[in-house]
Amino acid sequence: MKLLSCEYKGETFAAVSDGKLAYRAAEDMDSLIKALDGRLPGADMLCGKGVELSEVKLLAPIPEPRQDVICLGMNYMDHSAEAARWGKDDFVKNAGKAVYFSKRAAYIVGPGGEIDPHFDIVEGLDYEAELAVVLGKDAYKVTKEDAFGYVLGYSVLNDVSARNLQKAHKQFYFGKSLDTHTTMGPWIVTRDEFAPGAPELDIRCFVNGEKRQDSNTRYMIFGVAEVISELSKGMTLKAGTIIAMGTPAGVGMGFEPPKYLACGDVVRCEIDGIGTLENRVKK
Repeated sequence: MKLLSCEYKGETFAAVSDGKLAYRAAEDMDSLIKALDGRLPGADMLCGKGVELSEVKLLAPIPEPRQDVICLGMNYMDHSAEAARWGKDDFVKNAGKAVYFSKRAAYIVGPGGEIDPHFDIVEGLDYEAELAVVLGKDAYKVTKEDAFGYVLGYSVLNDVSARNLQKAHKQFYFGKSLDTHTTMGPWIVTRDEFAPGAPELDIRCFVNGEKRQDSNTRYMIFGVAEVISELSKGMTLKAGTIIAMGTPAGVGMGFEPPKYLACGDVVRCEIDGIGTLENRVKK
């Protein structure tokens, strides 16, 4: 099942979809997640008059998250290596422990939305294709064995990054949190659409049609269940929480010379089994 936020005839709402039609389910995604109360949507929600997916404008699945996005840094070994080459004193390696940081996302940009480059303060605008995990219920002191029961589903996320701000401030928050620098979509695919356990999905990123990233989520150092269990040992992860699971090698800063984004560039992030997220850098 796909869960999506969309606009149709001037009205925005959350919907469920079988991949062909969108069926209105709630006023917004937060309300839909609350109504599901930890359950997965069933076929009984595909009722009433559906709208062709081609007729709705897709928004980010959770356009205005109630809390910051939780992110993992250096969660693919190859990306950790390329980050160290760019500036080993500026990026903390995981050293056997997950690197966590938060990303302010007052409003998440959806499919087709524009990325404001903020070039008045940004040098080195970069892309990062990532698997996003969305929780369906509050998680606290969850075991790894039970962790997937707290997952609502998965989406595609582009963790747009201002490398000069990361480097100057010696941490990730400011350089990751500029307005429009989180894009997500096209929808949330519920966990029951995948084999039980950790999904192993091909993940790619293209810039103006050039393939830059090409990997698989099986190469994540710390997996979904491990992350949920570790974080929930000491904090409550609320329903609707978004966890961005890190990016593989191939980001702009990893090339010699770096291949950063410019005005007009089109970034396409893909994860098999979930979908495609495409955004243009504003001219």
